[in-house]
Amino acid sequence: MIKAVIFDMDGVLIDSEIIYLDHMYEKLRFLYPQINREALFAVVGSTTKRTMEIVSGVIGEDVDSPAFQELYAGLWADCRPDYPSILRKEVPELLRELHRRGYLVALASSTSRAGIEDVLTSCGLKGDFDYIVSGEEFKESKPNPEIYLHTADTLKCEPKECLVVEDSTYGIMAGHGAGMTVISVIDERFRFDRSLADYFINGLWEVLDVLEELNEAKG
Repeated sequence: MIKAVIFDMDGVLIDSEIIYLDHMYEKLRFLYPQINREALFAVVGSTTKRTMEIVSGVIGEDVDSPAFQELYAGLWADCRPDYPSILRKEVPELLRELHRRGYLVALASSTSRAGIEDVLTSCGLKGDFDYIVSGEEFKESKPNPEIYLHTADTLKCEPKECLVVEDSTYGIMAGHGAGMTVISVIDERFRFDRSLADYFINGLWEVLDVLEELNEAKG
């Protein structure tokens, strides 16, 4: 039986990935007109460290150079998304309904702890999770499954008792690698590889349908 539902944040709870990607692309293309927007798709679902590595490769700059470090910091100086406006409208009620049905609810995101706190505070969701963890608290984040195994252990659940809700290739790989059942939220904008997901949904309310199906199958 499924006991815990673990959500990714960016691209799942909030429709933020397209905002970050377009902001980054618009900033970079003035300095590097040859840059290809699709070459930046690989940053979706990545940690800050991995994003920096990808961007440095795309523009051909040394990731460890002071010039690149300054450039990267400048990319985000004026990026201030209005998180409540991009919160998927069903999220607050869905989280509370999961609790009402007796499920543990966690958030496991590759975003920094500060970034997670900013989103949850501005959207009024901090009290809706039993556990919150950032991928940057681990040596390797997604697609490494450690973040999900750690979350299951903290919740005192076996991996097979956990349902993961993801959108990106990295996140799906991490949930699958942890031995959990993985739901993929369908997003055709970034050409994600969803082949390792177990279920596919167009909206978050469908998580409840998947849970009912899984628990019925377990008898």
